[in-house]
Amino acid sequence: MPSIGMSTPMGVRMNHRGLRALRPEDSVTARALRILPAYSAYRKTYALLRESQGWSREDLATYQARALSRLLDHAYENVPYYRRVFQERGLVPEDIRTPDDLALLPILTREDLQANLPDLKARNYPESAFEYVTTGGSTGIPVGFYYEKGVSRAREWAFMKTQWDRVGYRFTDRCVVLRGYIIGSAKDGVYWKKTLGGRWLLMSSHHMTEETLPDYIDRIRRFKPRFIQAYPSVATILARYMREHGIEPIPTVKAVLCGSENLYPWQRDLLTEVFGCRVFSWYGNSEQTVLAGECEESTHYHIFPEYGIVELIGRDGRPVEGAGAMGEVVATNLTNFVCPLIRYRTMDVAVRGRDPCTCGRAYPILERVEGRLQEFIVTKNRRFVSMTAVNMHSDIFDNVAQFQFHQEKEGEALLRIVKKPGYGDRDTERILRELDRKFDGGVDVTVRFVDEIPRTRRGKYQFLIQELPLDQWGISV
Repeated sequence: MPSIGMSTPMGVRMNHRGLRALRPEDSVTARALRILPAYSAYRKTYALLRESQGWSREDLATYQARALSRLLDHAYENVPYYRRVFQERGLVPEDIRTPDDLALLPILTREDLQANLPDLKARNYPESAFEYVTTGGSTGIPVGFYYEKGVSRAREWAFMKTQWDRVGYRFTDRCVVLRGYIIGSAKDGVYWKKTLGGRWLLMSSHHMTEETLPDYIDRIRRFKPRFIQAYPSVATILARYMREHGIEPIPTVKAVLCGSENLYPWQRDLLTEVFGCRVFSWYGNSEQTVLAGECEESTHYHIFPEYGIVELIGRDGRPVEGAGAMGEVVATNLTNFVCPLIRYRTMDVAVRGRDPCTCGRAYPILERVEGRLQEFIVTKNRRFVSMTAVNMHSDIFDNVAQFQFHQEKEGEALLRIVKKPGYGDRDTERILRELDRKFDGGVDVTVRFVDEIPRTRRGKYQFLIQELPLDQWGISV
């Protein structure tokens, strides 16, 4: 819900024309060599997306089929792992003519990726073209893979800019960024810094406390941002403080841009209430296999067919059909040729939506993203309950500063709670009663009070630590 390790453009430093921001000491020649590939990739991708968002479903299907054909031809000729996969199954690229034919190929798991990474590198690219990237390991399996140096991030930024265009984002807009940054220290009391020529204010997510939040809010208000870009869990800290202290919305903020984590309904409600503006969410992953975002008229996720091919696979290992059907996201990236990931198992779960949207785009729709498999609690009868169903925006949690579930055994869960000063036994009783209703009596919840709940090394809050092997969701690999 996103990789957050969901997808993010933060790795690319762009100026207002979309050019990579470079160090002053770089020579003219070095600047030219670095700018040209990145800017060209950004410009071409952005121009394509501006046009293709108006294409018909048939036009998008034709584009996607051609892109898939190019990818498979390339993988067969230049990527040892896929040459081996095709040969083992007696296939050639021409046997796969449409996205539906991808079922002839096996699913690529995280374990497969790690075990075969050297053979997943395309042999027709120089070593200088490879940028090694790792995920945060939020599923328990850290993953390494390759981007095309400069180009992959520039192309990603073109997709992100296209999404943000829908809520009016411009390169010249001021933006507060509340993600996983560690900035400043308690010693100097400054937990933020400006970047991108002063247009972005990066704020530390690791120093947000009851004592420092008034300074954060004052600095944001004085910065006058038009947008706030944030991990949902970090924006929630700010929003809860503002609501509890009766702090008025920041009038310049036109939208809150949430990504790299799943945005739960209770978080969306809270952020909308406190900031008094649109909350815009997108879904992607660090592996760059899938990207989808909301539009001007809907909170459903519009999948970019130009970016990748998305399959939803049910627990029986078969594709799910029809609006409202839930399945695991298996995705094929269409743009990364240095390290192709074909039928990559994301371990994210989503619900198929009803398309097309009233916005006019003919993109396939996800009604919602339930999050990673690790964001499900398992009941006594092995029913999977998504954390999206646990509404922490209810007033029964008003005296809870922070919470975190921890599950090690089916049908049992530990709920860690950081209490507010007004917390009492009645709060515990009400919380347990509400959770028993949510879990339909299928989970025995034990409450434990703690002083704090640590964040991940990337500055995120995990609302659930799931230690059951939920990779056994049911997909056949």
